[in-house]
Amino acid sequence: MFPFEVKHPEDSIAVIDDNGSYFTYGDMDNFTKSIHKLIQPRCLLFCLSQNTIGSLLGYVSFLSSSVVPVMLHSTIDGSFLETLVKNYRPQYVWLPNERINEFTNYPIILSKYNYSLVQLEEKNHFDLHPELAILLTTSGSTSSSKFVRISYENLKANTYAISTYLSIDKYERPITILPMWYSYGLSVINCHLSKGAMLLLTSRSCVEKEFWDFFRSYQATSLSGVPYTIQILKSIKFSQLSLPSLKTITQAGGKLNDELTEYITGYADKSKVSLFLMYGQTEATARMSYLPPEYSLKKAGSIGFPIPEGSFSLVDAEGNEIIEAGVIGELIYKGKNVSLGYASNGNDLKKGDENNGTLFTGDLARRDQDNFYYIVGRKKRFIKLFGNRLCLDEMENLLTKLFSDCACTGTDDNLMVYATDVTTLTEIKKYISNTIGIHPKAFSIKHCSAIPKNAVGKIQYFKLEGL
Repeated sequence: MFPFEVKHPEDSIAVIDDNGSYFTYGDMDNFTKSIHKLIQPRCLLFCLSQNTIGSLLGYVSFLSSSVVPVMLHSTIDGSFLETLVKNYRPQYVWLPNERINEFTNYPIILSKYNYSLVQLEEKNHFDLHPELAILLTTSGSTSSSKFVRISYENLKANTYAISTYLSIDKYERPITILPMWYSYGLSVINCHLSKGAMLLLTSRSCVEKEFWDFFRSYQATSLSGVPYTIQILKSIKFSQLSLPSLKTITQAGGKLNDELTEYITGYADKSKVSLFLMYGQTEATARMSYLPPEYSLKKAGSIGFPIPEGSFSLVDAEGNEIIEAGVIGELIYKGKNVSLGYASNGNDLKKGDENNGTLFTGDLARRDQDNFYYIVGRKKRFIKLFGNRLCLDEMENLLTKLFSDCACTGTDDNLMVYATDVTTLTEIKKYISNTIGIHPKAFSIKHCSAIPKNAVGKIQYFKLEGL
């Protein structure tokens, strides 16, 4: 089943892990055949994933055998995992051996590469829609039972589009920074394996020396990251590393602030590395637009234009299409990579296509005279302070740039600012009051030791509100 239906030479290397072990496309095909004999087709399976060979081979085999994997973090909380099992009733769980003691009452039907396939005894399994291929967590979150329903056509369309505009071929050697359960990280794997490339698989962090030793030893040609990744790269003085094999950097998963944009575009320009700044959502099977490298400086801050076979439009609050340049509206995306919809429980798995190829992104954007798009904030990330609309995202980016790591939440007539540097609280208060002109009664400032973020660097606002 797509995206691994394309046959590659059996002796060509598909994966090298950070232990120096390698696996060919023939090895992957043989493992898939062994899984196919053991497992029922068109069943639901929980895949507790990590960037290791056991996790990867399992994922490839399940997708190739018409099994529907639910991609979860390998360290998912045990009690939450139990809740998900009750809500979705999977027939199997593919998990690291160190967690096998959580399923001691169930038979292990395969154990290989430090992973085990456990057959559950859940009754009354839910029906699966014939086009349902995979379930992904929303926005990389692992604390919600809500999933995005991705079809085989979604995977095919998105893999084709990304492979096309990145010119991916069998000579590429991408290194894994992003987790496999995250839609962006998974799309990197899908696109490169579909083209017969060699994946450099590691679960190490890019702050570790061993990560860069692995990078150099096997001559990685590309790396992909979210804004948090770029922030880390800047902190470790990435621009000073000697990486002659690096050809491409891709970034998505959120908008870079001005400082990080300047840093990574400057590095790419100086090092002659192709930088693709992109925009996407899990609801669109990863990516919807990209900014070509030649525009990274000229159109800094832009998400570029739609991926091949996709299209954008903007609508106002009444749903009318916006034709004029420079006018802000909600960004609408159309394409074959738009997901089927959401699933909140097992009953939703039999649902068909609820989106019909159209995604209301919830992002507010504008289009310039050259048809390049710019995200300006989230539709729901606005509040009114005494009648005046305030974009929380813009305020957050501004304060972080001027002072310290900040996050903004709030309700109408009540802006809440969280800052990590206690010495800046008074300065922030003066700036908001005197420079921006917001009355002190309309906002509050709190100190927190760190802004809570998930594994891919996205702020978890619900945790802030609980402080």
